[in-house]
Order: sequence, then C-alpha cells, then structure tokens
Amino acid sequence: MGHVFAEIELSNPRQPDLIPMKVSALADTGVLMLCIPEHIALQLNLQTESIREVSVADGRNINVPYVGPIRVTFGKRFCFVGALVLGDEVLLGAVPMEDMDLVVNPGMRELTVDPRSPNIPHARVKALVPLGTKYW
Repeated sequence: MGHVFAEIELSNPRQPDLIPMKVSALADTGVLMLCIPEHIALQLNLQTESIREVSVADGRNINVPYVGPIRVTFGKRFCFVGALVLGDEVLLGAVPMEDMDLVVNPGMRELTVDPRSPNIPHARVKALVPLGTKYW
C-alpha cells in the first residue's frame, strides 16, 4: 500500500479576510489529529491555545503548540478542529476524516466521501433518544 494524499483547504474562521490555503495532505489513519507545519500556522495567523505533549514515531514525547480553530475543507465537506504544529507536511488524521465522513481507499490511493452518505456526512453515535424526538 502506498501513501494517500488529498487536496484540502485550510482557513482561519476567526479571520475570514485571510486567504485560505490549498494544500496536499497525507491522509494518515494512524494519526488522530490534524498536524500542520509552523509556516501554515503563521500564514493563517492561528492562535496557540495550549501546549500538548505528543508521542512521535521514534517513541519520544515532545511538547508542541496546539492551534485553532481551523476550518478544514475537502470538496463540499468541512469541519472545525484544532491542529498540532509539527513536522514539514500536513497530516490529515482520523478525527477530521471521521468528522467529514471520509474514507481512505488504499487500493485506489485516494480519499473520498463515504459512498453510503454521498450528500450529508454521517456520524455514528450511540444515544438513547425518545421516540418522536425531532432535532431538525
């Protein structure tokens, strides 16, 4: 299996006057969060909300800035997340992919919307909801 890259757009919802950035992101299901390089955080003027301790591939723990919010757009889908600032490329992790209901197709080496929900992102939650309750 090879790497799967996707074209996404990143923007700062707190500063809509800034031009969004179109980037190629590695869709990495082994990563939970969105990870962005420092130059993207600076270009989008993202605010550091806190410092997070992260475990990296070689087993070390390091402290990195956690910035946000950041709007992530893939095609017609979007989500709002925080991002870890580290590395030299954008990593699109499982949390934003799940939020937008995207699936990785390793055979085709592509990221797509879930074909079972092509128009509206689907989220699987487990909650007891009384019959007849309407949320929309």
